[in-house]
Amino acid sequence: MKTSSLVTAGLLLGIFMAAIDNTIVATAMGTIVGDLGNYDQFVWVTAAYMVAMMAGMPIYGKLSDMYGRKRFFLFGLIVFLIGSILCGLADSMNQLIVFRVIQGIGGGALMPIAFTIIFDIFPPEKRGKMTGLIGAVFGVSSVFGPLMGAFITETLSWHWIFYINVPIGAVALYLIGRHYKETLETRKQKIDWLGASTLVIAVVCLMFALELGGEAYGWSSPELLALFALALVAFIVFVFAERRAEEPIISFWMFKKRLFATSQIIAFIYGGTFVVLAIFIPIFVQAVFGGSASSAGTTLMPMMIGSVVGSMTGGMLQTKIPFRTMMIFSGVCFLTGMILLSTMTPDISRIMLGVYMFLAGLGVGFSFSLLPAASINDLPKRYRGSANSTNSFLRSFGMTVGIAIFGTVQTMSFSNRMTEAFADRVNENLIADPQELFTPEGRAQIPDDVLAVITTTMSDSITFIFSLAIIPISLALLTSFFMGGEKVETNEDLKMKGSPE
Repeated sequence: MKTSSLVTAGLLLGIFMAAIDNTIVATAMGTIVGDLGNYDQFVWVTAAYMVAMMAGMPIYGKLSDMYGRKRFFLFGLIVFLIGSILCGLADSMNQLIVFRVIQGIGGGALMPIAFTIIFDIFPPEKRGKMTGLIGAVFGVSSVFGPLMGAFITETLSWHWIFYINVPIGAVALYLIGRHYKETLETRKQKIDWLGASTLVIAVVCLMFALELGGEAYGWSSPELLALFALALVAFIVFVFAERRAEEPIISFWMFKKRLFATSQIIAFIYGGTFVVLAIFIPIFVQAVFGGSASSAGTTLMPMMIGSVVGSMTGGMLQTKIPFRTMMIFSGVCFLTGMILLSTMTPDISRIMLGVYMFLAGLGVGFSFSLLPAASINDLPKRYRGSANSTNSFLRSFGMTVGIAIFGTVQTMSFSNRMTEAFADRVNENLIADPQELFTPEGRAQIPDDVLAVITTTMSDSITFIFSLAIIPISLALLTSFFMGGEKVETNEDLKMKGSPE
């Protein structure tokens, strides 16, 4: 087997672990809380990982530009595996939260650096296929995670959702460590310590505010307002620091490039809207259809297939068709799929739901391979890590913002609609907890006429969220028209221009 193929296999395994982690943990969270207790702290298990991962992404990207990709990818992989082992050994919620921070510190290096390594080791004409493959893995992990988490938790124990990373990571560690040969361009460089520290403070404060808002604290609570204020101050200081630094963590001149700037905007919007589907479609299936957790996860399969097809297609065509043309097609598919999903009713057939989801997944799938490639297109090699990590960061940040905003709106919408629907029965204990909708036993205790109204109310609150998501997706589609006519240039194209890579 070719060395490049072995390296690619290692990168795919690393990306799969990092991308699947949150979804697989979310599925097992009920079991974890039942075992460890401290229900009031469970939100920190996800928040701690996300905050640590996202705070590290831009820094890892810049360091990989300065000192090489391999050492930081391997460092991230080792730290991620250590964190995984410790998480599996945790016997209290506090321990698990701390160990998730360690996991996140490692996970922040994996996805952005992996994409950058692909651009380093493959010529332009092969990059599309490889980035399409990596994008497909990212899409598969977002859907496969809940199924895998449910299976492992039910057949083994929740500890194994972390232990499963060890054999996968060990293989990735060997493949990258043994077969990836990197040519380093050594030169004396200064680390932007002020930029790095203020960026971490800004990201940590903002992420914690978004993750904990509406759950642990109210949105207008002093704690959250203080976090938002500190994030704003730190970000302002970061911007000033970056403008003065010799080697800034994020080079703002890149945003002057039209293709780079538009790619970041679209990545942020796609992240915030795609996560809506991954979260609320399973809720719709369980709460409205009355399906099981496993059937809810299986329902996401059409979206996974669509995202894989889109990612692979976008990867293979990026040397032939401009990014703008393909992202316009992507936006049309995603927008059409979301519009159709916003029309769902409790009577929708599984087949039609699958068609709508495939269409939306197809649209998003193109972004998995095209946006990373567009972000670093026509950039010197020494800026690729920073550019790619910025793209990964903004997509992940968009997911966090999307969860916070759309989750809060859906909860409020459901509560208000329930109040309106049962205004004349306020003294009756119609449903003590919406969680009852998710189990056959709970649903059996609800009178049929009441259950029909509640499921309709839940359906309406979810489709309302899909209707709202149409607005940002439309903005992403509009942004695609401004991407310009660039495409990935092959070596033949570059030679014709007299500038071979």
